[in-house]
Amino acid sequence: MAVLIILGVLVIALVVVLPLIERFGPHYNQAQQAKISRFIWPMVFILLLAQLVNHLFLH
Repeated sequence: MAVLIILGVLVIALVVVLPLIERFGPHYNQAQQAKISRFIWPMVFILLLAQLVNHLFLH
């Protein structure tokens, strides 16, 4: 039951927060978006490596 409550709260938070972020958040031009998106895949790769090390050696 607690899991359903947590999931419900998260869904409600997403429904409320996402439109607010889209409306009042910063608007980036094409060059700024390209600059930001350049760092996403390396950061995902580093996170996956860290999780792999955590899973293999610390559990």
